[in-house]
Amino acid sequence: MPTETPEASLTSGPHEPSLDEQIAAYQREFGDLDPQVEKVVSALGRLNRRMNVAYGRQVADLGISNTEWEVLKTLVLSGSPYRMGPGELAKRLGLTPAAMTHRIDRMAGEGLVTRDRDENNRVRVIVELTDEGRAKWLEAMRMATNFEEDLLQDLSGDERAVLGELLIRVLRRVEHDQPDAGGRLTDLD
Repeated sequence: MPTETPEASLTSGPHEPSLDEQIAAYQREFGDLDPQVEKVVSALGRLNRRMNVAYGRQVADLGISNTEWEVLKTLVLSGSPYRMGPGELAKRLGLTPAAMTHRIDRMAGEGLVTRDRDENNRVRVIVELTDEGRAKWLEAMRMATNFEEDLLQDLSGDERAVLGELLIRVLRRVEHDQPDAGGRLTDLD
């Protein structure tokens, strides 16, 4: 059985306090804080940041950005033939049409997507995943799968199942209370 890392060592770097230090400071400044709630929320926040950095490094190794990865993923999730209008892409990603246009322009220039007029409605534009874009998505998925398996290696299958169900319950609460929080508050590019 793997040994557990003491919480005091769970820091993000030399300038960030441990979770215990952070919670103690919060309690000092805001006495009504529930330390159990704060421990869960703070750990999730730090985990999310670290995972985003790791994913960003992986896709950067493939020559794409996180924002381009999001478009590739959205097109793949739409199903074959992996085509969507830019307005629908923008809506799903929580972006403005201008930000989506900028992103599509960049990705089309890199050969990851094509942008053509809809044959049935010449006013409508269709964005389609290219073979190169799909290959980048598949390689990113392989890298992410390896990273995620490594991330959860210290948990048994039962623990993974329980953790997954608990996180889904928390996610459902947030989605219920904040139904419009799926997008971004500001554009990233």
